[in-house]
Amino acid sequence: MQASQTSGIRPPSVLLTLTELHRASLELASLPLAAPLLALAPRGDGSPVLVLPGFITSDRSTRLLRGYLERQGYDAHAWKLGRNLGPKAIGWEGEKLLERLSMIFETSGRKVSLVGWSLGGIMARELARAAPDMVERVISLGSPFTGDPQATTPAKLYEHLTGDALAGEALARRLRESVEPLPVPTTSIYSREDGVVPWRNCIEPPHARAENIEVHGSHCGMGVNPAVLYVVADRLATPVDAWRPFRRESWLGGVYPSSPSIN
Repeated sequence: MQASQTSGIRPPSVLLTLTELHRASLELASLPLAAPLLALAPRGDGSPVLVLPGFITSDRSTRLLRGYLERQGYDAHAWKLGRNLGPKAIGWEGEKLLERLSMIFETSGRKVSLVGWSLGGIMARELARAAPDMVERVISLGSPFTGDPQATTPAKLYEHLTGDALAGEALARRLRESVEPLPVPTTSIYSREDGVVPWRNCIEPPHARAENIEVHGSHCGMGVNPAVLYVVADRLATPVDAWRPFRRESWLGGVYPSSPSIN
């Protein structure tokens, strides 16, 4: 594929894109084997977590992730806004999503952690900027919040279905904001084998309370990938006032690349 003319970021290879669903199904099938590892993840304290689905998917796609978080001791919430069709789902100013966050915040009396898959992660980041007093942290799964949005595989489909152009001043503003630190701790989970999103579009700039965690796997399987589930549970269990980067323990060496290099 041709590199983007604006950034030099290349779209995922055709091979990775064509094998997405097959690889995701294998990741789902690996969950029973990974159960002992997932059982070792830190437990939650009942704090609320709002899980946002990816582009054109709904709460059905995050059911397994939310179920795992519930079993780990969290109060996991669906977003309840139907299919994620960008601003058509959350409102052009994000008002519907903000209302959902406010309801959970007021009901629980606690700040809400946001976990967003792909487009859901971009929305989670923007929500944290808009309402930092209600957000505990942001964890994104394969979310292209920076770089070149035109290099994502479904770019044209996104524009067609959402009416949101991936160009112009509004996008330029969002990209400028993307390099500014979020007001809350943030974790970006990405895969170099992602067949939908260029992994470089998912890299958080260096910051005291920001991190990038690489996993092996597909884009469509992020929400069922055992390595991703473990990291999400670990990050949610880390107190904000004692935040530290994810520790790649020696026994996890085969699961998570040991080097955080993004070269």
